[in-house]
Amino acid sequence: MAFSFDNASQSNTMQSIGNQIGYKVRNIAHHGQPVIEINLDDRHGTHGGYVTSYSTMDSIEGTVSITVAHDTKFEDIDIAFTGTSYTFVDRLTTTPTVSGRTEATHRFLALRQPIEDMDLPSPRVFVAGKRYIFPFYFIVPPHLLPRACTHRVDADHVRDTHLMLPPSVGDPEMAGHSGVLLDDVAPEMSKVIYGVKVRVMQRRDPDEPITPLAEKLRKVRIKPAFEEQPPLNLDQSNPDYRTRQEKTIRKGLFKGKSGTLTTQAGQPKALVIPGARTSGNETLTTVAKVRIRFDPADETNAPPKLNSLATKLKVSTFFATAPRHSFPSKSTLGFDHTQGVYQESVNLSSLCVASAPWTRRSAEENPTSENSLLRRDSGISDCGAENDWASATKLPTASKNYKGGDFYTAEILAPITLPYHKNFLPTFHSCTISRTYTLFLQLSAKAPGISDPSLSLKVPVQICAEGSDTGLANARARSVAIAMQAGATLLAPQSSVPQNLEGESDELPPQYAAFASHVGRYNARVTAVG
Repeated sequence: MAFSFDNASQSNTMQSIGNQIGYKVRNIAHHGQPVIEINLDDRHGTHGGYVTSYSTMDSIEGTVSITVAHDTKFEDIDIAFTGTSYTFVDRLTTTPTVSGRTEATHRFLALRQPIEDMDLPSPRVFVAGKRYIFPFYFIVPPHLLPRACTHRVDADHVRDTHLMLPPSVGDPEMAGHSGVLLDDVAPEMSKVIYGVKVRVMQRRDPDEPITPLAEKLRKVRIKPAFEEQPPLNLDQSNPDYRTRQEKTIRKGLFKGKSGTLTTQAGQPKALVIPGARTSGNETLTTVAKVRIRFDPADETNAPPKLNSLATKLKVSTFFATAPRHSFPSKSTLGFDHTQGVYQESVNLSSLCVASAPWTRRSAEENPTSENSLLRRDSGISDCGAENDWASATKLPTASKNYKGGDFYTAEILAPITLPYHKNFLPTFHSCTISRTYTLFLQLSAKAPGISDPSLSLKVPVQICAEGSDTGLANARARSVAIAMQAGATLLAPQSSVPQNLEGESDELPPQYAAFASHVGRYNARVTAVG
């Protein structure tokens, strides 16, 4: 009996055979390698099999178990808590079918668990059928060491932010809250991955260097504490933000001007993410204050009736394959091919503000340039009581068409509440990755003209993060221990925290190289993709 196969069947058969061969080759390659298991203490890091978060000063505890199928010689065991960022940027080339890609890897954190010689088997041989267990204990540091950021920066505060521990970014396995995976609005071009990494080292020949015999990484999610930073001192020429806008209102077609409508807003108080290992159902809210002014063309013109105020949040993730000297800006993307940005907008709310009252004010109440505070609304967060100025200083400044006389003002408080279906990260800036947020406020009014006028503002808003209860307790205990030890410093090793930052030279926080041909500890390369 003869059999015949079509091309699809033949292709599937060959693919199946190829998969089986590849599987057997991988088994042969891994045959004889130690089997590594990394177990985390469920009291701190996991719950019910789901990944939760570690925050600043939290302890990461667990054990590493190693077994072998037959007696295996080894040289050393390396247990480390690492933090690494990965970025890539695609660039257009002169060849339409080929794109140039620049990739970068930055190891900014490496805490190593010291293992005494007496804890290792002597001689250095793993015996078949025996399980070897090594405990580890790490503390999530409050900041990075200066050697994690050695490149040039334009200002000291830029380096300070680069030395803050960035949160886990871009890894779907680590996103979301306990038991729920949520989108952290990060592109695949930017990732920050933390984990406990174990390597079994071997020296095949006395004259050869030590090489890894087997290694394994157990990812963990890091959600550091971020305090609120001072509000940005915004320049009105900055295209990324618009804290004030004016628009001329007309009475109707060919009927002349009614007046000038002005809106302005300052940076609102930061949104604060609750501490690590929370349920994730907490409401994150703040308030944006929008000030409105109407300068009539003549005293007989009344202000327009307000209609609605719509709000949305733009999430921006900047990524680069070369270190950033300053905070990223969308306006510089066209001049620097080593960086890119991914932006996504999240609708928040739409409020009906038709009932917002107008207040008529005399020319004597008009803010003037004599008081410098009057023109600093874009650089001052005025939602707190500490910035509650006198009533006159809260008024918007006059429009360019104001010629004196009475004017009208109104004020709207817009609640800002983040939705639950996204995992919002804190605002942060690292050497190659940044996350910023911009609040869009669009005010519409009703006028007798052809169309209703609309004004839009773009103001920065921060998202901060609280620490965990255990992290705060560890921080207090550490402060007491440091105070009791004469001459101790924050960077000195402590007996209560058995870890250090020393390691092999190729795993220190790296230097940077612009191109792959440069030799350095910053892994950057350019590949051609057809």
